[in-house]
Amino acid sequence: MTDHDLVVADATLRGRAGRWRIGVDGDRIAAVTQDPIGGRDEVDAGGALVTESFVNGHLHLDKVHTLDRIGDAALTAYTAGDMASALTSIELASAMKADYDRAWIEPNARRAVVEAVRHGVRHVLAFADVDTKARLEGVIPLLALREELRGVVDLQVVAFPQDGLLCDPGAEELVAEAVGLGADVVGGIPWIEHTDADAREHVQRMCALAARHGRRVAMLVDDAGDASLRTTEMLASAMLAHGLAGRGVANHARALGLYPRPTLERLAALARRAGLGFVSDPHTGSLHLPVRELTALGLPVALGQDDIEDAYYPFGRHSMLEVAFLAAHALGAFDQPGLDLVYDAVTTTAARVLGVPDHRLGPGGRADLVVHHHATLREVLAHHAPPAYVVASGRLVASSASTTAFEGAWAQPR
Repeated sequence: MTDHDLVVADATLRGRAGRWRIGVDGDRIAAVTQDPIGGRDEVDAGGALVTESFVNGHLHLDKVHTLDRIGDAALTAYTAGDMASALTSIELASAMKADYDRAWIEPNARRAVVEAVRHGVRHVLAFADVDTKARLEGVIPLLALREELRGVVDLQVVAFPQDGLLCDPGAEELVAEAVGLGADVVGGIPWIEHTDADAREHVQRMCALAARHGRRVAMLVDDAGDASLRTTEMLASAMLAHGLAGRGVANHARALGLYPRPTLERLAALARRAGLGFVSDPHTGSLHLPVRELTALGLPVALGQDDIEDAYYPFGRHSMLEVAFLAAHALGAFDQPGLDLVYDAVTTTAARVLGVPDHRLGPGGRADLVVHHHATLREVLAHHAPPAYVVASGRLVASSASTTAFEGAWAQPR
């Protein structure tokens, strides 16, 4: 038998009949076969589903576990029925940054990243506020965590001017400084600027910065219940103008859910030309990006956790299975194609949106895998439990038991 570094045996795979064995050498998948193979280490899947590990397309990692610091005012405004007060919520949440300090940001972020490992999250688009209030206090600890956890959880750190550029003089220089320190992605939030002209200038400046430094861009666009917002269009146009095609992410884009169909189709055509990917977080607000419609129009749409116990969302445990479960309800994705859609949106499609290469369960793919407790995708989503085993870069990095103490006690003879 062929010897591999690691073998995952007796696995059920999506779209393939029978039981399979996955051979891993180094950080790559070497074989996916029904033939006998051996490895120096072996994980027994026991017939359970094995898939690519999870990708979180959007998380404000510097803000996790801060809800108790700020209270409910911003949360109430952001989650109102029509999201008309989204801008107000950002202004309310900004007050917390008066005491932004890496001394408490780092342990909060670390806690969320440890949960990522437990839940099989391999890649995260991790936003850090960089503005005249937050300064660099949020981005510096995330850059340190990125280096510490590389190969287990890979963070794409976004230098994010949460309070705007033109309406927050000095923020642009801080974003440039964060990029100089090593931030992977240039962020933006143009829709909160005071005029459309300022919003367009915001997008142009951030895309120009990204192009100069060879970075990707990720912007929160059209994140309110206002069908007149057009910053997604601005982002796609600027990506084409600055040579960033295929290197951008539009997060939220909730206003697209209010667009007339002809307007949506025209935007979709522009986004395809720009290679713009989308990330939706439908569990964090009543209005959401039209995921099914954009997917049908040929655009990749990922899901993100967005927030963990902060001013915008009171829950979250960095489980992308939980996000997919909640998204299935928000999107009415209950049949098998719907379940496949939301699961892809936290695995393979999400990797495509973030520009992560070779995130596929096949020979030559990266050996980043999760072994679940159940054999079908429906069961996996229904239970949304931490994976039984998590493999990152070809190494077993986490495992979880599927029985409780009570089950163990009942199993004992009386």
